[in-house]
Formats: sequence, C-alpha cells, structure tokens
Amino acid sequence: MLPPPASSSLASVSGPVLFPGDAGFADEASVFNTSVAHRPHVIVGATDVADVQAAVRFAADHDLPVAVLNTGHGPSVPAAANAVMITTRRMTGVRIDGATRTARVEAGVRWGQVVEEAAKAGLAPLAGSSPGVGVVGYTLGGGVGVALARAFGYAADHVREIEVVIADGELRRVTAESDADLFFALRGGKGNFGVVTAMEFDLFPVTEVYAGALHFAGTDARTVLAAYEQFTAKAPDELTSSIVFLRAPDLPFVPEFMRGRLTASIRISFLGPATDGEELIAPLRAAAPVLADTVATIPHAQIASITNDPSEPAAAVEHFAVLDELSPSAIDAILDATGSDSGSPVTMVNLTHLGGALGRAPEVANAVGRRDAAFALFAFTVVPPGQVGLGAGTDEGLELVRRLTPPGGGRKHPGYLSPADASAESVRLAYDEPTYARLQVAKTSYDPHNMFRCNHNIPPLT
Repeated sequence: MLPPPASSSLASVSGPVLFPGDAGFADEASVFNTSVAHRPHVIVGATDVADVQAAVRFAADHDLPVAVLNTGHGPSVPAAANAVMITTRRMTGVRIDGATRTARVEAGVRWGQVVEEAAKAGLAPLAGSSPGVGVVGYTLGGGVGVALARAFGYAADHVREIEVVIADGELRRVTAESDADLFFALRGGKGNFGVVTAMEFDLFPVTEVYAGALHFAGTDARTVLAAYEQFTAKAPDELTSSIVFLRAPDLPFVPEFMRGRLTASIRISFLGPATDGEELIAPLRAAAPVLADTVATIPHAQIASITNDPSEPAAAVEHFAVLDELSPSAIDAILDATGSDSGSPVTMVNLTHLGGALGRAPEVANAVGRRDAAFALFAFTVVPPGQVGLGAGTDEGLELVRRLTPPGGGRKHPGYLSPADASAESVRLAYDEPTYARLQVAKTSYDPHNMFRCNHNIPPLT
C-alpha cells in the first residue's frame, strides 16, 4: 500500500496530484492519438522542475516506473497501472536569443509557439509539421522538420543543452562538455534516461520558404509516385518533401476535391528563390492533372499550411518503416495499400524523403542513426474509439510495413517507432550495434533500475 500524498514527497508538488477517480484525472491523462489509453497509479501535473523532482523521488522511494506525457501526438506506449505519470504541459516557457540564434524551451512547449516567437527575431527552428506537437519529445527521437530538414538535419543535431531530472531526482544541465555520454544518449535515445525539463537549441536565419502542396487524383497515384521517385533522386539539399496518399472522409470540413476519395499530394519546401523552386518542381506539376496547387513563397511562420495536419484528437493505428530506396516492389506495395481499387482500410500513407543533411553526421555525435536511409514511411489507419486491434482492417498498415521490410527484420528509426515496435527486439533495430551498446551503458549509469521504462525501452545491462 502506497502512502497518501500528504505523507510523501508529493506533498510539496505545486501542480495537481491526481489519482484514478479524481476529477480531472481523465483529462490530464488524455492524448492526441486516443488509441492509447493511460491509466497510471497517479498523475503529477508538473508546473516546474521541483514538481518533476518530487514525482521522480516518489517513484524511486516506492520502486515505481515513471511515464512522461505532454501532448500525446507520438505513438506512445500505455503507462503501466503502477506508474507515476508526469505531465509537463504546464511548463511553457520560451526564450529566444537573437544574438546567439538559440531558443530555450521548457518541457511543455509546442512547436507552434516556438515558430511564432522565433519569427519575430527573423529566425526559424527545425519544427515538425504540426504546431501542436511537443518540442521535447519530437527532438529526443531525432525530429525530421517539415520545411528545413534536408537543409540542416535533425532537430537533435542542433541541441546545445538539455536540463534533465535523472532517476535519483537530481537535475542535470547536460552538454557535450559536461556529460558527453548522457548528452549523446538523450539525443535519439528518447525518454529512456530521465525527464527533460528544458532544452536549448539552434535557430536559423530563415524568414520565408517556397512551399505548399500539389494535389492529384488518386487515379493518377502510380504516375505521380513514379514522378516523385525521379524527383527525389535529383533533389538538392535545400528541398524537403514528402508524398501522402490520403482517403479523406466525405465531410464538410474537407476540401471538396478530396471528399470521400483518394488523393495523392506532394508536399514541398524549398529554401531558395521561387524561380529556382518553380524550375525544380516543374516535372511534378506536369506529371498529371493538378487538382490544387498551393506552392508559393510563404513566411516560415506559416509552415503548418504545408501539410494542414488535423488539430482534433482521434484514434488511429500507426506503423512505420524506413526504406533504402523506392524500388518497383516498394511502389507496388504502397499502391496496393492505397490505390483507388485496393479496398484497403488504410487512411493515409506518408512517404518522407530523407537524405541531404539528414544523411550526414552532426558536429557533436548523437544516437540518431539510419542516416543512410532514403525514405521514412508512415501508415495511418483511423479506427473507432475502443476498436484498436479488434476490428478487421487495423493490421493492413502492419502488412504494408512487412512487405517493405527485407528478410531478417530490416531496420527501424528512433523517430519512427509505433506501439507495435515496443518490444526490445524492435527497439534494438532502431540503432546500429555500437550505438545501442553505448545507450545501454548510459542507461546502466543513469537509470540502473529502469525507472524510465514506459516507452520504447532500452534496458540497462544486467
């Protein structure tokens, strides 16, 4: 029997401390992808570092695992019933330093806030596609930006300092100079080494991009995908792109040309003059009749318009893969899962072009690997709430991933792991052997009892 909060370290917490049955518990545990339900033993709504430390010490005192939640956009692992969940969404401080071109963000900050504040100083972060995604969780997995990724690399490559509460409740300010092994592990090792309370990273002197989307009918999917494969083979580093096959619902909020049908859309962001961008994407515009063309020079602050990600929570099954090439067999597999006549229930398949700066080692090494991969694939199947794994059709995304995976298990990426990848074997596939060995050594040093295991876990050495 655990002690009540008043007789434990949780008595000092400034934020809410909630147990199952308490008013607000369900809202505090809510996530963006509602296919995952968290039902921890207790939730600590952290308002500052001291609250995080109190929660971690409570977990340590009672040998409980710790789960961390901000927005729940990522395909997370359900928190265990005995877990101490720390929610960070109240920690929303952002500081932009125009002189050093850096941002310092607290653990609950979302990308939209950083993009907006940085733009005021004529700067840009390596932000994701959705303004509602949390900065810290995205960056700990690597972070492939929607606008500038191939030009500058992973978000994790440009982190300067991380403040993290480790398993003994101590706050560490971690840099390459102060704690080289922990700094390496945090950037790409996800949430395995502590609770990150703040992070400082580089910004870039970018104010506008030539960006938007080209939308095509699903009946032209094969032609458009073939054109995209040729396009990516010659794309300069300044050009970041993806192609998405989407079956949109027949609902009023969906653009009319997309309602109730399959479309193929190529998302573009070019860091350069519009005239050069127009020349680069001309073959795509000529590949098939264009239903809608939104590509134009836009302020970087408007990069969310490139993808127009949904802003309302929903339940979905997610699967990921990394591809070394877009081979004819890979094209067939993607079209079999998305084609107009496929009958597949998969809602969306997104293929992101990697390479460029994403394929080069950063100045300060980190755990983000698979830098020779050419593409990352994301399959997304919307399901009714409570029906994950129960109804027919929820595994077609997994079948697509299996078709794209070579014999022997293939490779994975730390930024592209689903709940289905939560096994030790799958997580291990996200790293090469020397990196995984280094991560296990760091885990053994900083979290020897595996407190931080409600995640894609890297266990300590035994």
